[in-house]
This record gives sequence, C-alpha cells and structure tokens, in this order.
Amino acid sequence: MYDPISPNVNFVEQEKQIEKFWRDQKIFEKSIEDRKNGTPYVFYDGPPTANGKPHIGHVLTRVIKDMIPRYRTMKGCMVPRKAGWDTHGLPVELEVEKLLGLDGKEQIEEYGLEPFIGHCKESVWKYKGMWEDFSGTVGFWADMEDPYVTYHNDFIESEWWALKKIYEKNLLYKGFKIVPYCPRCGTPLSSHEVAQGYKTVKERSAVVRFKVADEDAYFLAWTTTPWTLPSNVALCVNPADTYCKVKAADGYTYYMAEALLDKVLGKLKTEETEAYEVIDTMKGADLEHKEYVPLFDYVKPLCDKQNKKGFFITTDSYVTMSDGTGIVHIAPAFGEDDAKVGRKYDLPFIQLVDGAGLMAEPTPYVGTFVKDADKLVLVDLEKARLLFDAPKFEHEYPHCWRCSTPLIYYARESWFIKMTDVREDLIKNNNTINWIPESIGKGRFGDWLENVQDWGISRNRYWGTPLNIWECECGCRHSIGSIEELKSMSSNCPEDIELHRPFIDAVTIKCPDCGKEMHRVPEVIDCWFDSGAMPFAQHHYPFENKELFEAQFPADFISEAVDQTRGWFYSLLAISTLIFNKAPYKNVIVLGHVQDENGQKMSKSKGNAVDPFDALESYGADAIRWYFYTNSAPWLPNRFYGKTVVEGQRKFMGTLWNTYAFYVLYANIDKFDPTKYNLEDCKLTVMDKWLLSKLYSMVKAVDDNLANYKIPEAAKALQEFTDEMSNWYVRRGRERYWVQGETDDKTAAYMTLYTALTVTAKTAAPMIPFMAEAIYRNLVCNVDKSAPESVHLCDFPEVREDLIDKELEKNMDEVVDIVVLGRAARNGSNLKNRQPLNTMYVNCDKKVEGYFIDIIREELNVKNVDFDADAESFVSYTFKPQLKTLGPKYGKQLGEIRTALAELPSDAKKTLDADGKLVLELASGTVELAVEDVLIDTVQKEGVFTVSDKGVTVALDTELTDELIEEGFVKELISKIQTMRKDSDFNVTDHINVTLSGNDKIADIALKNKQAISTIVLADSITVSETANAKDWDINGENVKIAVERV
Repeated sequence: MYDPISPNVNFVEQEKQIEKFWRDQKIFEKSIEDRKNGTPYVFYDGPPTANGKPHIGHVLTRVIKDMIPRYRTMKGCMVPRKAGWDTHGLPVELEVEKLLGLDGKEQIEEYGLEPFIGHCKESVWKYKGMWEDFSGTVGFWADMEDPYVTYHNDFIESEWWALKKIYEKNLLYKGFKIVPYCPRCGTPLSSHEVAQGYKTVKERSAVVRFKVADEDAYFLAWTTTPWTLPSNVALCVNPADTYCKVKAADGYTYYMAEALLDKVLGKLKTEETEAYEVIDTMKGADLEHKEYVPLFDYVKPLCDKQNKKGFFITTDSYVTMSDGTGIVHIAPAFGEDDAKVGRKYDLPFIQLVDGAGLMAEPTPYVGTFVKDADKLVLVDLEKARLLFDAPKFEHEYPHCWRCSTPLIYYARESWFIKMTDVREDLIKNNNTINWIPESIGKGRFGDWLENVQDWGISRNRYWGTPLNIWECECGCRHSIGSIEELKSMSSNCPEDIELHRPFIDAVTIKCPDCGKEMHRVPEVIDCWFDSGAMPFAQHHYPFENKELFEAQFPADFISEAVDQTRGWFYSLLAISTLIFNKAPYKNVIVLGHVQDENGQKMSKSKGNAVDPFDALESYGADAIRWYFYTNSAPWLPNRFYGKTVVEGQRKFMGTLWNTYAFYVLYANIDKFDPTKYNLEDCKLTVMDKWLLSKLYSMVKAVDDNLANYKIPEAAKALQEFTDEMSNWYVRRGRERYWVQGETDDKTAAYMTLYTALTVTAKTAAPMIPFMAEAIYRNLVCNVDKSAPESVHLCDFPEVREDLIDKELEKNMDEVVDIVVLGRAARNGSNLKNRQPLNTMYVNCDKKVEGYFIDIIREELNVKNVDFDADAESFVSYTFKPQLKTLGPKYGKQLGEIRTALAELPSDAKKTLDADGKLVLELASGTVELAVEDVLIDTVQKEGVFTVSDKGVTVALDTELTDELIEEGFVKELISKIQTMRKDSDFNVTDHINVTLSGNDKIADIALKNKQAISTIVLADSITVSETANAKDWDINGENVKIAVERV
C-alpha cells in the first residue's frame, strides 16, 4: 500500500531525493514533451550573469518565475522555458582585471586584447555550476542544456541585424553630449544604468564670490561640484525672478535672488546689525550680459584661443529658487543644462578634466581625482577671499553600479539611439502591458517613459557586442547587419570570424563611396542591449527559426525585481518598439527587494546578508517558496528571517503533512485501496459534502487567482482550506477511521479525505513542488500504476461545480462562528471543554438546525443548544464615555454625556451594533457618539456566561449537576490515558490494561463507566491496585495514579 510516513520528516533531505527523481526520470523534459501540442504560453527568463553568485533575492525571482510556468503547464499549455546567460559587460572585465592584477584600460591594452578577451570568456562561467545547483535546489525548471548565451556569434549577429534596422531608420547617431561617465571604467553609462547606482553622500558645496567687472560688488553663486569651478565660463540667473543688490553685514556688496536673501545672508545678522540692506532690485533679465572677473587667471587665455567670449551673466528658466543663491555657475563641459546654455550663448568650451576623471593642465591640481579636488579648490578660493561659505549637504549622488566610483557628467562623443523619437510609441506599447502592480507600470515606469532620454548605446570598453558601424576617412559610414554582408564587403574577413574585439577590429570593408578601406568604430555596445534583444536573438532570428520566434513573441509572462524597471523591462520594451513597434511581454510581475528582519537592505558589509544555500539547507525550498508567496504582495519588500519561514512552514506545510500522515496511518491499518471505490457511490455525510464543497471552492479560487497573477490570494485559499480540512474535518471525524472492520461510513470518510489530499497536492504543486510530489507519488502512484509518474505531469484539477454547495458552506461558517464564541465563553468562565455543560443559548440572525446543532453540541460538549431563547437576556450592559475621543470633541458637554450614558437601558447596545452610533438628546443639544466613543461594561447574570461578536450572542449555562461533574471526570480520565498511550509510543491498534490507585473517588467513577472508557482507549481491563510504574495525575483537583501496559 502506502509508504509509512513520519510526522517529523526531514523536508530538506526529502527534497534532495525528489530533485534526483526529477533529474533521473527527466520529469521537466517530459512535462514539455507532453504539452508540445498545447496552447503556447511563453515565458522569458531574464538572464543572470554566471560570473556572480546567487543571492537570497534570486530565490524570490526564481520561485515566482518557476511557479507561474508550472501552473500554466498543468493547465495544458506548452510553456517553453529557455534559460539564458548574460555574459558581456564591465563586471566581467573587472573580475578579469582583478584576476590578472591589471588596473585600468592602459594596462589591459599593454597585456593584449586577445588574451584578455579569452580570460573574459572563461570568467563568465565561473559560477555556472553553482547557479545550476541553486536552480535545482529551489525547484526552478528551465532548459539549461540548450541556453542562449549572449557572447555567441549567433546571438551577436541577431543584434547586428537589429542595430542595422535602427541605423536605417536614422535612429542611431553619433553625438557630442554630456553623458554620465565612470572615470574608473572609462566609459559612459546609459540613463537606466545611472538609476541603479545612487548613494546618499555628504559633501561640501560652495557659495562663491564672483567679482563684478568695473564695480565693487560680487555675484554670489552656488555649486554642488567645486571641482567644476576651474572650468567656469559664465553665470546663469532666472530671467523672470527678482534679484537684489545688497550691502551685507560682512562688508561686501552682493547680487543674488531676493527669495533667498534671508536663507543665505541671515547668519550675518547680529544684535546690533541687520544681515543686509537692499540697495537696488531688478529682474534677472536686467542682469543679462553683465560681466565678471574669472575666478582663475589661467582660464581666460583658453577662452581667447577659441575666439569666444565668456564670463558674463546668462539667463535660463532652469534656475530655481529652491536652493543656493538663485545664481548658478556654468561649465558647459560638465552638465546638460550648462551645455544647453553654452550652445545658446556660444560660450567657450573648457574641459579641465581628463578621461580618467583627473584634473588636467593648466590647473594646479593636475592628476587629482575630481572629488578629491573639491577641497583643494575650496582652499584656494578661501585664500583669494572668494569663498563666502562651504556648507555641507546630504544628497543622492550617482555612482557606477559596477565599480562604485562616483560618476561625473562629462562631455564626450558617444553613439546614441534616438529614443526621444519613439517616445509616443513606447508609451502606447506600455499601455498594452498588464503591470502587476499597475502603479509601477503607469507610475514609476510610465513616468520614466514620459521623460525618456536618448539611449547612450556605446561603451569604450572591450568585452561586449561590437558596435557594427564602419567608417571611412571620406566621411562615409556603413552598418553591417550580418556575417554574410560583412564577408561580401570585406577582402580580409576570416571564414570563422569571431564577432568580438580584437578580431572584428582587424576586418575592413570597401567604402561604397570612394573605394577606400573602412574601419570599424572602436566601441562596444551597452550590455543591456544584449538582454533586451533576447526575444529574437535567442533564436538567431531572422537568420533561422523564423516561425519559432513568431510563435513565441511576445512573451505572456516575465518577472524580475523592481530595479529592472529601468533595466531589463526597459531594454526589452525599447528594442521591441524600435524593431517591431509592439510590447515584448503581456504580463509582468514586479518583485520587491528582500530585506533583513529589521527592514534593512542586505549587504555583506553590514553582516546581515543571508546566504541562499544556507537558507535552503536550513528550511528547504518549499518552505522558502511558501514564505515568499504568502508574506506580502510580490512587489513589496520582503523581510526574510528564519522565524517567519518556520512559522509559515508549520501553519501550512506542517498541517498538510500531518493530515496526509494521518490518512496513510489508518489507510495502511485498514489496507484501504481507493482505486476499488468511486466517490460518487459513497454514502457521504454532511461533513464529507462540506469538505468536498470547500475543496473545489478552493481549487476554483486558486485557479482564478493564479490565472490573474494574484499569488498571495491563491496561497491564502490553499492555507485556509488545509486548516479547515485538518482542524475541522479530520479532528471532528477521527472516530470514523477507528471503527473496526469495513463500513460504508468509513469508506466515505477515506474516499473524501483521499480526494481532498490528492486534489490539494495537485493544486499546490506549482507552489510547493517537492511536498506535492511526495504526497502524490505515495498516495496515487503506489496504488494506481497507470497514473502519471509525477504530479507535475498531471493536469491542474478541474472544478467540480456539482460538488460545490455554497449554502452548506455558509451554514458551516455559522456553526464555526458559534463554536468560536462558545469556546470563548468556556474560557471566560474557566470551564474546560472536557467538562460537559447542560445548555448553550444562541441568538443570531441565521438559525441552523439538525446536524449542525449536533456539531455545536459535540464541539462545545453541551447537552442542548437553544436557538429560541433570548441569549442577550442573560447579560446587561452599562455605558461610559471614552474620554480619549470625546474630550477633544465635546469637552464642556462631557458631564451631560456621562449622565445620559449612565441612564441608557441595556438594549442600547443593539442600537449601537446596528447603526454604529448612539444619538443623545442633551439639554445643550444633540450629540452623536460612534462605537469608539463609548466604553461598554458587561454584567453577567449569575449561572450563565455570555459572549457576543458580529451580531451573534451565546450564553453558557454554567451550573454543574453531579451527573455533569462525573461525566467531566470520565472525559479527563480518557484524555490522560490517551496521553500515556502516546507517550509510551504504542501503536494506535494496540490494546492495553489500565490500573488505578490512590483515589477511591476516581476509581469508583472509572469502574462505573468502565465500558465507555475501555471502548475509546482500547482497554482490555481497568483495575484498582498498587503498581510500580504508575504516573501521578491531577484530575480536576483529585490526585490519582494511573498505569498503562500493552497487552
């Protein structure tokens, strides 16, 4: 029959065995093959980088990205799951630099590009085995035997095809723009890369005195980047705002914005002297072209060489009054706004910083990193008496997401894709996507698209997809779109050309205009273009697999963490819009970050990072999967710590496993074979029908929620059903499985529970794939050799609408509510549930009858349940004002309110419950009190205990007769003997002998009720005598010794 089940199973070891079973029997491959003719449901896997280790956040992304495809596969869909590896980019180069002991581009080129690129190829696979082990342990199913790899020639060739398409649309251009630039890496970053690297920093800004030409006065200007001051060529004001010329208390005359005078100069005020005196006011436009003296003598000669005028006031509306002085300094080489003003006024272009981010000639700071030069510049300005203030300020500053170096905004020639030209198409296509949550798609991501910038696509690096542009000295440019085209235009292209530097750099083509040699530009492209091109490049489209790509585009589903809104989510949409003008995915679940238990970001430096392998070894994959499905909405941050994982495991997985173990235990005793029976032929009880109704209501809820990507809601439905199956159905019906022999009722009980367990295992399989497999294979495969060998080869359960009875579920819900209140009444009256009581009175809108009253009687151990009595007559209520809420509202009327409340009749509570308020007519006027404004004291009638909630009131008759007391002793005796059986590790079928001693009263009761006790505890005899192995017990205040022995 079934393999015996331990309630204390080691889930981690069990998962390893199941993972091996899947691998050995190729269950994943079979799940794909079985559904090959099904409706396609396409999932794209965002490619990880194999030269970085998995972290705990990858567990979250993996379990979401695994669960939805598993569900869709069980629904009959053909779900291709091609894995991929993101292999290009600077992180790989940095890893190789470290390995080879190199530092920077100069040393890389000295070492040699060909061997360097060779090491990059090797490095990308450093942690490939770890990633594969990690994916297997988590239960993430994907085709890792035939993954797409972004450095393969086929993948790059598809990218070249796309880039050529973009070039032919005149959307790929070379421009001189201010770009975010990493001086350490020597390459610009795209705007979505910049978004990933902001850090909070404290720095010094500078409020600088610029001497007005031919006037004893100064312009006060503010900058957050003192290192750019040596490249200053102009100042800028807002033309529409008001500016003042003031005599300040420090003896200087200043020009600055009127709105910021107090904020900047206020600190000069003393008891005797005002901070400043306004001499004149003017609009910013009135200051235009007013000249000033350069801060540093060495700058003007550089401007003169360019035959351009500088060092005067310019105007632009970008200047705001929120910070600073209302005057900003302009250095066109280091800011987009500055560059715009520079073009408008034809200002000189001074760039006194080199490509490594070091200060350059003729500054006195040559070779100093720009951020380190801040202090030196401030010191020199202070010496020249040109520094008014250098306040510290805290702000978010962009750092390189790869190497953590502060970025600088730097004028460079770069290649750009003109995303601004397709902004409207991006927005239109985004509006077709189902974002979960919608707020990110319409908000964060939508806002990003509204303000989209041109994509800085080129990188001045080595390990990446080479930009497919060849240039001729005659000015001609050509974009190559395939290897075949390259060979057709080149006389020196090797047959087996590798599309990487330095190999591709050596390939020249003939200029179609002048016939001379054309050379490839030196740049490679942003690796985000690689990942964004994966929908078609993974299939080497359009060179092959045309039908396959078209069948699998766009994706039905993708999912990654929230930081990918400006990463992969964007690059996918950008490229798809550029090439196909449609969204590349239909549904996207955005995932929040995983934090520590205090809500802090995990990091190795903080010591709060959780190793995913340690976590999986400690708790098992299913427990962690379940935690992530239930802890919060997927897009919210998840606080990960062991206690919550274990609690979730206990509440759901532990409950399901124990219920399954209960079934196996008794079904093995009875050798019950479910294949010999048909549920339809069973004589089902009300409880059976109720469980089956709840079962298929659960299946329906899980199905509907997963179909709509509502993961916590699906998990909640599963957990609630499992709790009801265990703690209501099984607990209430245990005796049905204890009956000797085969009866119709026992068969119905077994078939109902078997159906519930097997259907639940299938329903839960996408979420807890390991436990579901263990339950299914034992319950189904062990008795039905024709069944699919794995739960993951089964169909998702069909909803049996014919078994759903909502009226029955509603009645049982009412019973449960009454039982919960009845237990509360027992607790309140200090009466154990094993002590029988005579009557419980119930007052509620819906009266249940027959079988349901029997349930209430049995659950609460009462002889009678009376729905006809007025339960509320057993309690009275008095009312007082809640001073915390009423004091602020009705301070002077509190006395009147107190008196009026004290005089209210008890039934005023009904009005308060029904209307949610009480209206009091006072001498001073009418007042209205809400529920939270009233304190209610309950006065219990002697001999009863009453509890009310949500319109239901129960009143327990607490009077105990001699007969009830004796029956209570019997039930306590049975409980203690059953405990001793369990502690002695007896089998449930073992018969015992019971011996009592030390209390004549208990002995008499036991002998008087011998038959009832023996039947339940399987006692062959109950005797009274002294014995050596007896245990002391306190039974309702009576001390007695009890001994049990196996017969």
